[in-house]
Amino acid sequence: MPRIHPLPDLLISQIAAGEVVERPASVLKELLENSLDAGAARIDVQLEEGGVKLIRVADDGSGIEPDDLPLALARHATSKIATLDDLERVATYGFRGEGLASIAAVARVAVTSRTRAQPHAWQVGHDGAPLAPAALERGTVVEVRDLYFNTPARRKFLKSEHTESAHCEEVLTRMALARPDVAFSLTHNRVLKKRLAATDLDRRVHDLLGEEFPAHARRVEAEAGPLKLTGLAALPAYARATRDEQYFYVNGRFVRDKLLAHAAREAYADILHNARHPAYVLFLTLDPAAVDVNVHPAKIEVRFRDARGVHQFVFHALTRALAQPMQTGTQAAAPVTIPTEFSTGFTRPFQQTLAVEEPRSTTAAYLDFAERAYSEPAPPAASPTAQPLGYAIAQLHGLYVLAQNETGLILVDQHAAHERILYERLKQQIEAGPPPTQALLVPAVIEVSEKDIATAETEAEALTALGFEISVGGPRQLTLRTVPALLASGDIAALLRALLAEFSEQPANRVVETQRNELLATMACHGAVRGKRNLTLPEMNALLREMEATERADQCNHGRPTWRQVSLAEIDALFMRGK
Repeated sequence: MPRIHPLPDLLISQIAAGEVVERPASVLKELLENSLDAGAARIDVQLEEGGVKLIRVADDGSGIEPDDLPLALARHATSKIATLDDLERVATYGFRGEGLASIAAVARVAVTSRTRAQPHAWQVGHDGAPLAPAALERGTVVEVRDLYFNTPARRKFLKSEHTESAHCEEVLTRMALARPDVAFSLTHNRVLKKRLAATDLDRRVHDLLGEEFPAHARRVEAEAGPLKLTGLAALPAYARATRDEQYFYVNGRFVRDKLLAHAAREAYADILHNARHPAYVLFLTLDPAAVDVNVHPAKIEVRFRDARGVHQFVFHALTRALAQPMQTGTQAAAPVTIPTEFSTGFTRPFQQTLAVEEPRSTTAAYLDFAERAYSEPAPPAASPTAQPLGYAIAQLHGLYVLAQNETGLILVDQHAAHERILYERLKQQIEAGPPPTQALLVPAVIEVSEKDIATAETEAEALTALGFEISVGGPRQLTLRTVPALLASGDIAALLRALLAEFSEQPANRVVETQRNELLATMACHGAVRGKRNLTLPEMNALLREMEATERADQCNHGRPTWRQVSLAEIDALFMRGK
């Protein structure tokens, strides 16, 4: 073995660069973070050849003192921390003092800066050139040229110019979403790609993610002690095929954290198809001492001191935001205060209250939708502004309810909407105890397979807990005497066969909450009013009122939308009114 010897400083910096500088986008991230830490209100980015030939970041921040400029390119030199306590409570994007040094080890770097107190700017860099006067109005300009010029093997691993440019654009998008109060511009090969004025989060999301995202998003505002979650969460109708629109920030820093991603996924589990991915722009704020950001070279991963508390807080905050009653105008949800046990280590499990209220009706008796109806219809003169979904005016092909509200026309998928209503009520009843049952006037005899007979005998107790009283009536027959009251008018035979099939795959003693909800979703699907069923106006209005009072009523159990709004302006355009 060779003798142990210290490594040269340049080689040490190049090794560090291998962890920090993966591609041009990594360089851009470090430079943007430095600009934001300097208090910049405007940041301009220029790229050439995907950032390989040039990355130039100019800001109007506080600038760097002339005596500090040479230190800006030195390893482990920083103005952001001085003690271990500072590191444990870091509140800036950068803090290690190795970003610029690592970049300078694999590229040609020049830094030009001017503070307000200086009569002119100063420049350092260009292959060790000494500090020299320069021209700059204010702020800092960092130029990074010829990335990996001295490590050609690393350069071979870079992708095409288009791909590297796209990665740089995504980094700028992440930073711009985190700081909508800062103006950004991005130019690639002298072509302007983005120009973003300083604005608020809603406008910034619209500018970067398009108009569809905010149109389908719910505002998230929740607090629990020192934890706060804000931002926008898209409804399932906007679900994506990939995770490309999942932006999660911790104290303003974009992160890809498995714990936070899992909490968000669980919050969507009850309303989103398994093959789709949710979209959101969320900001988690907490005490900097409660999160460790120094666990990954790229600072994209974090570690929470109370991981369980953070997970449950995010899960319940998102669940409540997505469960807010529907709105036909703004999607903003009222701020939610979550019990403080989410931030104190969780001394006991918490189950949210569904808070389903009985809607007002035009009769004294409010009846279950599938089987019963109002004794008198809604008043013909009722104003459509009185309810978000308005009042029913017709039914289309026995599938869709047409209603008029203040904005225009509402289209409702009657089966999908009723399925969600039944599902939420079944969950509420199961959580409170055995659901109410209804005895059948004439017991139903259902033909099943021998396997189903065996499953029914094995899972008799679980079926009883769900509201089914069953006995074996013959070699291939089951006799059903009671059913859950909410599902009494559904297709009982199909429902029972579906449940037995579920239990044969997943025995009741191994059913956890997720599988339980899948069982209830199956029950709701078979119990909901079917397509091609003609409804009376009172029945249609009953459905609309229940939708307004039911959580997550915007989408069915499979993630499909249950209703759509067609504005009067859109209808006018179809007939060229006002043209």
